[in-house]
Order: sequence, then C-alpha cells, then structure tokens
Amino acid sequence: MEPSYRLHYAPDNASLVIRLALNELGERYSTCLVDRASRAQKSDAYRQLNPNGLIPVLETPNGPVFETAAILLWLVDRHGKLGPQVDDPLRGRFLSWLFFVSNTLHPALRMLFYSSQYIGPAEQDQVQLSGIASEQAVRYFDLLEEEAARTRPVFAATAVSVLDFYVAACLRWAQLYPMYSPHLGRFAPRNWPNLNRMALDLETRQSVTEWRLEEGITSAPFTRPEYPVPPEGSAV
Repeated sequence: MEPSYRLHYAPDNASLVIRLALNELGERYSTCLVDRASRAQKSDAYRQLNPNGLIPVLETPNGPVFETAAILLWLVDRHGKLGPQVDDPLRGRFLSWLFFVSNTLHPALRMLFYSSQYIGPAEQDQVQLSGIASEQAVRYFDLLEEEAARTRPVFAATAVSVLDFYVAACLRWAQLYPMYSPHLGRFAPRNWPNLNRMALDLETRQSVTEWRLEEGITSAPFTRPEYPVPPEGSAV
C-alpha cells in the first residue's frame, strides 16, 4: 500500500513537529529531504507546493498543506486524534494556544535565530533584536507554563496532543540555536516545571524515538538537546 502522505522536511526544522504527529498517529508516510544549502525550498517546483517557499509541506490525498499549525490542525481533524474535536469544550482554548505558538512564540524564536534576516547586516542591530526576541520568548514560555499548570490544560495533559510536540520542539530549538548565542542558557526547561515534565514524558514515547532514529538525534532531545550530527545549525 502506498503511503498516504509525503512530508517535505529538513533536519531539526519545523517539519519535525509534523513527523512526530505522523509517527504518533501511526500513519505511513514517505519523506522528501529539502536541500536548504542549495535553497531548494525557493525553487519553482517547491513553490508549487508552498508559494512562500518554507518548510514543511505535507502532501495529502487532498493536495498539499503548508504552514505548521495548519498541517497539525488538518491532521487532528482528519484523524480525530491528538487534539480536541470541534464539539469538545476545550477546542477553543486548544486552537488559541496552537496559534499562539505558531503566530507568536515561533516567530519570536525565528527573530532570535535569524536576526540578520529581520534587521540587516549590522551586528549591533542584530544583538539588539536578538535580545528583544529572547525576552519575548521567555515571556511566552512563561505563559505556556501557566496554561500547563491549569487543572484541565489543553496540552501537557494525560493525552498527548500536537501542541505538546510543538511546544517541546520550540524548547529544543531555543536551547540550541543560534549556536554560541549568549541567550541559550535562559531556556533550560527546568525553568518551567510543567513544560519540563511534559518534555520528559514525550522523550519516552515511541514516536519520538522513531524521529530520533530517522534524523540522527540523540537521546533527551527536548530536555538536554545536542546538535544533530553533523550539526545542521538549522531550525525554523
């Protein structure tokens, strides 16, 4: 039987969240490595899948889906798993936090990782922007910690959701990128006990083990992450 999905990915990229969700669902899928070194994601062929030229893209029986949160929500609704369904009282909060991570936390991390793309080549400008982005990201993780501490949180709960994987991936990237950043120490998961517990639990799941083996990631990828071998230096 042919796989239902085809994931266009890059190592330690936003695509890892989609890979984790697919693994957790037990869905068969094929992968297509996008060569970032040659900027394959900006090629005409790739832009037919995602006009914005970003990773990931998930090709589905209903056509390609891009944008990380859109893919995750599509999978939740398609398979009825890994998130509250439309008639669940928690659905609204789940959507709010999913898009908070996608539209607020993730862009702040991108500004921290890729300051020059946002403010230009001047080093002092990059330092200033990365400092601001770091402050914002810490505050956003604080807000996520507050939600995770609720009696009925929409993530970091008994049932694993796509939001768990997305937040854990953001914790990973914040601790690793950019290499040698003075801000890396601010993002130790122990600063957020509930997020740390969630990340530790995820590290024991088969879906995470499968991803680690597929992409050459070492153990404890969320709580004590190491750079991929060889280091890719890439996260989005």
